[in-house]
Amino acid sequence: MDAIGLSGAEWFAVLRIGLGLWWLESWRHKDKKEWFERGTGIAWAVDVAEKHRWNVVRGGFDVVVKPRPRTMAYVVVYAELALGLGLVAGFLTPVALVGGLLLNLLYFTLMIHDWAEQGQNAMMALISVVALFALSWQSWSLDAALGLF
Repeated sequence: MDAIGLSGAEWFAVLRIGLGLWWLESWRHKDKKEWFERGTGIAWAVDVAEKHRWNVVRGGFDVVVKPRPRTMAYVVVYAELALGLGLVAGFLTPVALVGGLLLNLLYFTLMIHDWAEQGQNAMMALISVVALFALSWQSWSLDAALGLF
């Protein structure tokens, strides 16, 4: 593979790190006090889910998320932090890429009517797939340094 400036594996590491920074920004901009104390993030998601046109989304949300708003707030916020840190550091990278892909697909499905969010979720999911199949942890990662994967 020919590439300019860096090797192909290094460019895929750049892509992985960029995705990790995107997850970290998603975590950083959340008002944690509002999410954890007032439950604003999950309350917004409840409102979105209640209006969803697909019964499976409404039903699944009612069973999994709605009864546990505080727990789910922590799950969402700290999942984004863990994904960001894992991808930037290149630690357990395949796990982080698959986890991020699944989270983006959940976000995409829940917010199917919110076109402003769909581009972000689609692009993050695409980057996850590319970074996974390109084995983006081959360069600049703790996984490579530790001989994992």
